[in-house]
Amino acid sequence: MEHLLKSTAERAIGYLDSLENRKAAPTSQALQALARLDEAFPDQSTDAETVISLLDEVGSPATVATAGPRYFGFVIGGSLPAALAANWLAGAWDQNAALVALSPIAAKLEQVAMRWLLDVLQLPAGCGVGFVTCATQANLSGLAAARHALLARRGWNVEAQGLFGAPPITVVVGDEVHVSVLKALTMLGFGRERVVRVPVDGQGRMRADALPPLDSNTIVCIQAGNVNTGAIDPASAIISQAKAAGAWVHVDGAFGLWAAVAPDRAHLVNGVADADSWATDGHKWLNVPYDSGIVFVRDPQHLHAAMAINAAYLVESETRDPTHYTPDFSRRARGVEVWAALRSLGREGLEHLVERTCRYAARFAAGLQKAGYEVLNEVVLNQVLISFGDDETTRRVIAAIQEDGTCWCGGTVWQGKAAMRISVSSWATTDKDVEISLEAMIRVAASVSERYTAQP
Repeated sequence: MEHLLKSTAERAIGYLDSLENRKAAPTSQALQALARLDEAFPDQSTDAETVISLLDEVGSPATVATAGPRYFGFVIGGSLPAALAANWLAGAWDQNAALVALSPIAAKLEQVAMRWLLDVLQLPAGCGVGFVTCATQANLSGLAAARHALLARRGWNVEAQGLFGAPPITVVVGDEVHVSVLKALTMLGFGRERVVRVPVDGQGRMRADALPPLDSNTIVCIQAGNVNTGAIDPASAIISQAKAAGAWVHVDGAFGLWAAVAPDRAHLVNGVADADSWATDGHKWLNVPYDSGIVFVRDPQHLHAAMAINAAYLVESETRDPTHYTPDFSRRARGVEVWAALRSLGREGLEHLVERTCRYAARFAAGLQKAGYEVLNEVVLNQVLISFGDDETTRRVIAAIQEDGTCWCGGTVWQGKAAMRISVSSWATTDKDVEISLEAMIRVAASVSERYTAQP
């Protein structure tokens, strides 16, 4: 075991060292080599060292370099050194984080991490918190708490009686609602097509002046961080209307919620703390390993009521048993990595991480605009949308940048127009990485333009 783990650590270190100089996406040869894994289930056992060797030789070259400093696709962070190391140690611990009785250390680290998170995100100190897999599950958990609370007001126990015959609940979302919210609504029985959609402005922010009539049987889902523009819904204006009507407000803040930690960005989330529930990711801007989502609910009893389980064989703690606040029962101790990231960064480091990546996004926007390309959004956080001309040209440039491999950016469609999306989320990105990537983007875009302009 000792030799295996040491040799595996050496392989992992070698992989991380290679990220600086390799392409952001795997080569065609690396993808073809995956065919080596298409074998029949072996009849005999295989030495563990051989298994890991195969995994490294075939698997490592076929990875996308999301852990590297020049990956700007989707909204993906890397893994902070302390968080990655904590992940390795937690893997060795092999803890089931469901109950205090199963893992006192996992439960304790969750308690500490949740207190720190509520502090830095400027959310109410008494919130119930669950450490889940992703923002989709965090949205599901927060909306399940909302469903419980709204139906309990009307004398309906949804956990016991289900939704058959239950009083109706109206769900209000913006036209730019993220698919993770719609997926959560689907799984909760609300249906993604029954929602009431509210028009948005040119940046994707829900228009507070266009809200439908609200009442105490309504859930309003607002967004902190549009996945394309980074824009944040006007929380104060929306929540004040919702609260006056007795409605529940849920915030999908997968990455935008982290604006609260940075003094120069915190104004963007003014009023967000007045909501009833919030969802965010740790594997985006906090830069912890996958998977890591977090749900917060203002009144812990609603989250507990929606998620708690009991059985005669379970050993209940007098303190917080984590399983009562998440959809999972048996699960890995992902709170260990959240604690390690927060402990290593501290308040100053966390502020710097958010501000630095936002500054890099602004640098990309300024550099590409100076080169003659159109920036489609107000760059308020870490998201940049670029058009290189007509839709076909933009798509060609995106494909060419991905093929070049210096960096990786994805494509999107923003309000009917094709765009390249740059998301700067990794702790590992430096000024040098930004300048290298910016030069590559401009060089490739110019080459694509020349190539197709020259065609008869």
